[in-house]
Amino acid sequence: MIESPNYLAKLVSFKDKDLTKIVTGIRRCGKSTLFDLYSEYLLSMA
Repeated sequence: MIESPNYLAKLVSFKDKDLTKIVTGIRRCGKSTLFDLYSEYLLSMA
């Protein structure tokens, strides 16, 4: 899995905000992978 620290850091910075997070992009650009990395980050924080 290729990590994308910039996108992950941006997503983490909005973690405690009352905003809906929407990630858009063309097919196969890594949206699901980004959320897998975010999920792993959240699980490691617990």
